[in-house]
Amino acid sequence: MKSKNNLMKNNKFGTDLLNDPILNKGTAFSKEEREKLGLNGLLPPKIFTIREQHERVLKSFFSKKTNIEKYIYMMGLHDRNETLFYYTVIQNLKTMLPIIYTPVVGEACKKFGSIWRRPRGLFLTINHKNKIKKVLKNWKYKDIDVIVVTDGERILGLGDLGCNGMGIPIGKLSLYTACAGINPEKTLPILIDVGTNNRYHLKNPYYFGLRHERVRDEVYDNLLDEFVDTVSDVFPKAVLQFEDFANQNASRLLKKYRHNYRVMNDDIQGTAAVTLAGILASQKISKRILKREKILFVGAGSAGIGVGNLISYALEKEGVNPNKARERCWFFDDKGLLIKDRNDLYEDQIPFSHEQQHITDLVKVIETIKPTILIGLSGVGGLFTEPILKKMSEINIFPTIFALSNPTSNAECTAEQAYKATNGNCIFASGSPFPKVKIGEKLFDPGQCNNVYIFPGVGLGAIESEAKTLSDDMFLIAAKTIPEYLTKEEINNGRVFPSLDKIREISIEIAKNIAVSEDNNYKNWEPEKISKELNSKMFSAKY
Repeated sequence: MKSKNNLMKNNKFGTDLLNDPILNKGTAFSKEEREKLGLNGLLPPKIFTIREQHERVLKSFFSKKTNIEKYIYMMGLHDRNETLFYYTVIQNLKTMLPIIYTPVVGEACKKFGSIWRRPRGLFLTINHKNKIKKVLKNWKYKDIDVIVVTDGERILGLGDLGCNGMGIPIGKLSLYTACAGINPEKTLPILIDVGTNNRYHLKNPYYFGLRHERVRDEVYDNLLDEFVDTVSDVFPKAVLQFEDFANQNASRLLKKYRHNYRVMNDDIQGTAAVTLAGILASQKISKRILKREKILFVGAGSAGIGVGNLISYALEKEGVNPNKARERCWFFDDKGLLIKDRNDLYEDQIPFSHEQQHITDLVKVIETIKPTILIGLSGVGGLFTEPILKKMSEINIFPTIFALSNPTSNAECTAEQAYKATNGNCIFASGSPFPKVKIGEKLFDPGQCNNVYIFPGVGLGAIESEAKTLSDDMFLIAAKTIPEYLTKEEINNGRVFPSLDKIREISIEIAKNIAVSEDNNYKNWEPEKISKELNSKMFSAKY
């Protein structure tokens, strides 16, 4: 990325160069570079390789006593030296991903105002109405491939964090780079601040967001319209990813923009694709097929409905009647089972309401509809109690149990609870990572149903194919690609998601499959040639 010639040609010298995280190499600047770039005396005399710097970073990282300290340390490195940051993350993906994103990013967002060190990304506010283009043009980089935007209203399972939600776009885009090789110079995190309904923040003198309740309705919609339209004008190549918008906005905004702009919503489409990937992978153990599954969702928000829609679409592609496809998906919320007679359902829920008696007890629902798969997207920690887990085991040889709510404290059950309650006779995955569990002589290695398997590859595929919009087929392609990377050993250990060590390879494969599907330029290329072409364009964390 930063060859000697590029460094020599840039217009920065001395401390200006050291303060640019994209160009800074720290103690790895060579003797020649120090001479020509005005760095003599500004750095210690010892010249280190990136490998030696990486080893020093890890030593400091592991000396931190808490995960939030590790997060702060890595974000400090991110702000100083992006190449070394990504080199470290890529070399240690399994260790670093839970720190720089889920679940630790949730705690980081709660404390974002107090741990904030320097600007990263753009803060757009309701006060920028009719000025958004001018604000966007303040961003120093003009060639943008991916933008992640949030309005901070539903950060993970933590609710309205307002301006503190900026940690989410920053973290998400670091995964685009680490997992799909998107050049960090071509990424842009954005926080849209329209206020917050978080009473703590409104009373906190150190909160750095707007101090009024959230703007709603027409004023909010007009701001979003201007934002999306202006982004497509200022950054015409960019994929715009919506992240952590509240249920009342997430689905309708996606439907509003998806057919005319290059937008996606990871909470809906990414969650849908990775959950479907887990279901398809689980069938390597259960030996069931998709059209024979009956799926009970606990949580009927935009994420759950999004999963139901993609599963139904996958079944339709297999020739199942659309109404019959939706009948394979059942939903349960805080008021009970979604049924035809309920008059409190919103538009997206209605297609998944069925003819059935109204049941408010989850154990009785399981007894009545006999699901093969139980999926938690409720945000309620510990909701899958032992009686619920046992009931799933009683009616299935291998029930699939996904506790997908984040962060860890919001998981419907732990891996240990699921395996113990079913005596090891279940297929488990979760939204946050859990340690291995031993039941008798068998050691289970639970997989993490992490959207990182999906969005980097889909984003890369959309960029490479120059797709005008992001279709359901792209996410279906991604879902079907992931199970191909499971090894026999992983399947034998109960995993339904491959090791994160393979994530860059998986992202390339997803992007390749999307490119072949979407772009006629690739139709006649050999698969290996496409993979080689994509690999050659990936950001490489080296000096």
